[in-house]
Amino acid sequence: MRILFLGDVVGNSGCSKITRNLLDQIKKNKIDFVIVNGENASETGVGLTKEICEDFFKCGVNVITTGNHVWDQKDIMNFIDKENRLLRPKNLFEPAPGRGFEIYKTEKNIKIGVLNLMGNVFMKKCDDVFETAKNFIKEFKLKEDYDFLVVDFHGEITSEKNAIGYYFDGKASLVVGTHTHIPTNDARVLKNGTAYQTDAGMCGDYDSVIGMNKDNSLNRFLKKDSVKHFPAKGEATLSGVIADCDIKTGLANSVQSYIFGGQLNNN
Repeated sequence: MRILFLGDVVGNSGCSKITRNLLDQIKKNKIDFVIVNGENASETGVGLTKEICEDFFKCGVNVITTGNHVWDQKDIMNFIDKENRLLRPKNLFEPAPGRGFEIYKTEKNIKIGVLNLMGNVFMKKCDDVFETAKNFIKEFKLKEDYDFLVVDFHGEITSEKNAIGYYFDGKASLVVGTHTHIPTNDARVLKNGTAYQTDAGMCGDYDSVIGMNKDNSLNRFLKKDSVKHFPAKGEATLSGVIADCDIKTGLANSVQSYIFGGQLNNN
């Protein structure tokens, strides 16, 4: 099983890069399942819409995860209750619309669990992520409830992401961080067989400040005239990870960073 996970999609440039290139990239890289974090995909760079989700599904995305900006486009609240391929962090305060975990069946009847979690440090208030993770691990088991498990950990700090990676080691196929929009150079398989990368990066224009217009961002830091953050509009890079996983164990054989197009192009 070859799983492609793409980091936070930012604005129109990120969306366009996905809709124009993902089907070809799936074919070229022999991808079996695609997960995308879409929480910054709207034209304003915060939240996402039903239309964006549907565009992603049409071009090969199997599941969309989110994070702290999940509710920033209000119409998503009704859609997320109806669409099980769109997830929000499981440890958002309950009750909340939608779900934070789901099991999906492929055409070959392979079951893939996707768990969306959000960190507690420097993030929007939510339930204790480690308590949520502990309860999840008690309830669900790799190769019993699903063949593979992917965890999107949407968090600000590397230590918290690192700790979640080790906590799920041997219990998940892939743990990957999102939210900071900068890809980390630490893709590896942990000792007990879980593929891991601290942050997948973003699908957006890297001639920017984490996807936002760089001149306006600099003005805000320098306390000069500026407006509300808005996405950069240049050519986007697709950033993420590809994990090759063993159907017998549900664990990873290998993992590699994935970078395509734009300023960071490695492919």
